[in-house]
Amino acid sequence: PSQIAHRNSEAEAQHISLQNMKIFLGALAFSFFAKGFSGSYMKSMSTQIERRFEISSSVVGIIDGSFEIGNLMVMILVSYLGSKVHRPKVIAAGCLIMSFGTFLSVMPHFLMGRYNYERIQLTEENSSTSLSACSLVLPLHHPTLDAVEMTRELKNSGNSYLWIFVLMGNLLRGIGEAPIMPLGVSYVDDFSKEENSAFYIGNKLISCGMVGPTLGFLLGSFCANLWVDVGVVDLESLTINPKDTRWVGAWWLGLVICGAVSFLSSLPFWFLPYSLPKEGDERNLKKLSESSVTIQEDHCKIEPPNTQLSFPDFLPTLKKLLGNPVFLVYLFLTILQYNSMVGLITFETKFMEQQFNVSVSRAIFLIGVILLPITILGMFLGGFIIKKFKLHITGMVKFGCATFIAAYLLNLLYFTCDCEVLQVAGLTVSYSGFKNNRTTSSADVNQLNCNSDCSCVLNQWDPVCGDNGITYMTACFAGCKSSIGTGKNMVFHNCSCVQVEGLESGNSSAVLGQCQRESCTKTFPYFLALLSTCALILALGGTPTYMIISVSPDLKSFAVGIDALCGRILGGLPAPIYFGALIDQTCLKWGTKRCGGSGSCRVYDTKLLNFIFFMKSQNCLQNKNHFPNTAVSQGETRKLQN
Repeated sequence: PSQIAHRNSEAEAQHISLQNMKIFLGALAFSFFAKGFSGSYMKSMSTQIERRFEISSSVVGIIDGSFEIGNLMVMILVSYLGSKVHRPKVIAAGCLIMSFGTFLSVMPHFLMGRYNYERIQLTEENSSTSLSACSLVLPLHHPTLDAVEMTRELKNSGNSYLWIFVLMGNLLRGIGEAPIMPLGVSYVDDFSKEENSAFYIGNKLISCGMVGPTLGFLLGSFCANLWVDVGVVDLESLTINPKDTRWVGAWWLGLVICGAVSFLSSLPFWFLPYSLPKEGDERNLKKLSESSVTIQEDHCKIEPPNTQLSFPDFLPTLKKLLGNPVFLVYLFLTILQYNSMVGLITFETKFMEQQFNVSVSRAIFLIGVILLPITILGMFLGGFIIKKFKLHITGMVKFGCATFIAAYLLNLLYFTCDCEVLQVAGLTVSYSGFKNNRTTSSADVNQLNCNSDCSCVLNQWDPVCGDNGITYMTACFAGCKSSIGTGKNMVFHNCSCVQVEGLESGNSSAVLGQCQRESCTKTFPYFLALLSTCALILALGGTPTYMIISVSPDLKSFAVGIDALCGRILGGLPAPIYFGALIDQTCLKWGTKRCGGSGSCRVYDTKLLNFIFFMKSQNCLQNKNHFPNTAVSQGETRKLQN
């Protein structure tokens, strides 16, 4: 009976250990999903945040880079502590911090009040139902706001820096996400069989981590198509649609969902033990079965291996690693790839919108359902090709080099997808339809004969499209004297500046919104096919490139850490900031805040934007896998160096 009881005790201990490992794997997979879900959603909302807070692209880049700052602040500390802390509880605390940071980013929505987009004030024409954009009595800076709106504007004038809430929330998200990957993977690696560890990490964790970004982009597409004050404002009263550069989607709604998902991901970790018996280790199971304490209290008996690098060895090891010329070349490649990848992902939706007349919500949707899955497919195909053809280190280098060259040559075709700059009267073309060199001041625009009798507000953007195919900054600048309809269906008539083109008197009308560039819309499918092909080819070369770190086996983990650290400090952090600043240089028309000052950009020089975007992104979407690196021998290293 004692032997039977002993065996039953061992079986029960093994069952408990297996159950705890399954629970940990499920919880860790969900946390991977949560961080990918919220991270991709924040990326997709960059344009909405820019417009809601009336900030420039460079400031959006600072907000985006704050995540990397928070992550790097604690990454080294987390990696150093390793198995010295209660890893499940540290991961749980990290998920809670992620949740808190996400909810903090939502706060400005409830502090700022309703979003009032930039638009002109219309006056009644001859006491009729017709409204005129051109008024003879409207003063230069018309104070037509009533007492309620004036109070609201005074309140909103103090909201200029509420975007700092979003920045701090993103910073906290970076801090909270830091322990999930290193502590979670090390926990699985310490307490699972060696042959099971790669399966758990590769198939379960990474797969869930890839599903998260896809669903995050889909949620971003849905929220970007909703009005920011959905449920509060009568949507029929809006005069803009999701294609308008003043449109702001319900960016805050998705953040509430992301925060809730992050909070739920933290719950299981609080109930998991400090350590587990290693799978298949009968000695640890015997100890566990003979013990009268719980698994959580047994951490003093079952210690995971300590593989931490001591500080005295750090500098000599770093010197040895940086003395490897192949590793230095690889490190330089990583930094370039981080720069191009982060910059492209952050502003890809803005580029599609400005270049091809695509709404931001549709651009986000296409990235989520086409571009991202194709990239993931390419990564898996790259690993399959390596295994199928049994490529060694030199073969991987040749394969990676071939994919890079092919993608670079394909990238040159992007310049054939160029699109003409939007024709805006007084900005990119004259009122006669001739192109301007760069831009015309608003003062010059207001003094043209066709609208000289209209007291138009300067520096305002509420565009209308004339029958002549030219966009006017406002209906007032188009000289429109009357209108019919309401909301999005409003049509302006008797537009004197449209008549300047010599059209028949019955055709001098204009509709709300900027003119659509049909040729650009037709080019978009070719651009999307080219971008998808480029992403697939580069992803194919991503896996072999990641596996050619030429270092000795004892330096492998350290090399991977230095590679990731340098890539994020020199690539992930500065890229969105300086890339956003470059995009700001292509702006032709800045919006105006209702309380004064410049807002977000309304019109870009699409030719210059195209040049900057793809000259920088020659290595676009070069993604790196989390497959184990290959530690090569000295002979293979010499071949690689040659």
